[in-house]
Amino acid sequence: MKITRKRLRPVVGAVAVAAAAGLVLSGCTTSTPSSEASSGGKTITIAQVNEVTSFNQATPQGNLDTNGVINYLTQPQFFTLDQKFNVVPNTDLGTYKKLSNSPLKVEYTLNSDDKWSDGTPMTADDLMLGWATTSCYYDSSTLDDNGNVVKGTQYFSTAGGCVFQTDLPKISNNNHTITFTYKQPYVDWNIVNPIQIPAHVVAAEIGVSTKDLTNAFLKTPAGDPSNPAPANPTLEKAAKFWNTGFDATSLPKDKKLIVSGGPLQVSSWTPKQSMTLVPNKYYKGKHAVKFGKLVMRFIGDANAQVTALQNGEVDAIQPQASADTLKALKAASGVKTITGDQVAYDHLDLNFKSPVFSDPKVREAFLLTIPRQDILNAIITPINPKAKVLDSQIFLPSQAGYDESVKQNGSSEFDKVDIDKAKQLLAGKTPTVKILYNTGNPNRVDSFQAIQSSAAKAGFNVVDGGSPQWSSLLPGGAYDASLFGWINPGVGNAALPQLFQTGNGSNYNNFNIPEANTLANQSQTTLDPKKLQSIKFQLDKIAFTNFYGLPLFQLPGVFATSSKLKGVGWFGGQTGIVWNVWDWSK
Repeated sequence: MKITRKRLRPVVGAVAVAAAAGLVLSGCTTSTPSSEASSGGKTITIAQVNEVTSFNQATPQGNLDTNGVINYLTQPQFFTLDQKFNVVPNTDLGTYKKLSNSPLKVEYTLNSDDKWSDGTPMTADDLMLGWATTSCYYDSSTLDDNGNVVKGTQYFSTAGGCVFQTDLPKISNNNHTITFTYKQPYVDWNIVNPIQIPAHVVAAEIGVSTKDLTNAFLKTPAGDPSNPAPANPTLEKAAKFWNTGFDATSLPKDKKLIVSGGPLQVSSWTPKQSMTLVPNKYYKGKHAVKFGKLVMRFIGDANAQVTALQNGEVDAIQPQASADTLKALKAASGVKTITGDQVAYDHLDLNFKSPVFSDPKVREAFLLTIPRQDILNAIITPINPKAKVLDSQIFLPSQAGYDESVKQNGSSEFDKVDIDKAKQLLAGKTPTVKILYNTGNPNRVDSFQAIQSSAAKAGFNVVDGGSPQWSSLLPGGAYDASLFGWINPGVGNAALPQLFQTGNGSNYNNFNIPEANTLANQSQTTLDPKKLQSIKFQLDKIAFTNFYGLPLFQLPGVFATSSKLKGVGWFGGQTGIVWNVWDWSK
């Protein structure tokens, strides 16, 4: 699965969209909702840190935690994850199964009565679109070392990269089944969800029929970078719309953009304040919700979330954990608090396209100034006294391989701040470093200020590049370093190409080490667990020896609910508190 920005998504337990789940970005940064019961039952109100920015979380700019939550609630999922990150097939939508190992062949079948929220039947056309968006099958592009297209055509832009390395799919079963034959083994085949955006919506937006769109997919030859053909105009229009057409800052006037295939559908949005979702009347099965309305309020400040819960304005919160937050929650009456580790971590990444960091000596010098232990002591230790600085770019402390990787990856060079060595490496230079981070997240503000102060002692001029719009600025690269969080889905290996593959949509810091690119690609086709673990160890070492950046700490998590809300349980993955929303009642 992919990583999500934080919150790092590919996701289901967070969000697998037309792809395997991976990393998702983490921001960890009103109108007063009605408490009246709707025609379908009670209203449940929750708080989220970040506001929605897109109804397509599979793009690089849309790969944000809250977008992933909306996707999870409103779009079809062939599987979910349980609390232990086991994959649980979702028969509400249909079934999927492996037909053969060599070649790897996987079949997905939709239930015959599946419908989108506008009443349009779900068909293999939707699965075909999902495959096309993340297969890179039609791309004929040649990329330079920085991932820029220098020749040919690159169609769909995805956060998780090219997931489907398959032949052209086969459609059968009265247009309800699609079969993928992989060109190589794929380690995460069982956490691929080849459906998200409705094909009939994309077709209508570009002025063609759904049949015409599918025919364009079926009849367009595979891309050939050695001899690129002219771009297919239908695919070009579809890709352009898919890449940016679902981005939004308010409720779209075009209601086709919010058509749902999940248990809920978006009904209203008050920008900067809240979004309301109601049951999708066409959704059937065990994941249908038991309440009448879900109001999601956007409250970035943890203290404000706690106050809203205490005042009865919201029924559940998922604030950024801090000692003050936990103290306030414990003191509150009628509040249930649930804590646990998230599969998420904060980190500082250096931009390899930045002129200031083109010199590895400057990269090394800057990393030697990062006061990781001080940052941990200020932010995490008050919550978890046993917490330690994170010393891996691949593993979290609870995962098998962490201790072994730390022993060999070279992270020990950065155990302590070494200003004298940093000065020696700079040899009198006084580089300016602009850091991008979320100014709405107090922890990121504290981390930035600690880094700024420490780096100045070695001669660095650290410029404040923080912004509330940090997530939209992250893909642009107009900064020298970035400070943010990834939240991992807890299963799968899609995070590896997201971080280390040259040109990958989620490789925001443009890390372009050829050996790492090769290993990241190999990781997706390596089925032997020992060989895959070896690849991870190698990637972890490459990251530190090339001064990729530094991991800071694993994030603790906290959910809190009112006594009226039942069914909420702990989950440390990308979907966070809403992972089992269909079990909730009030």
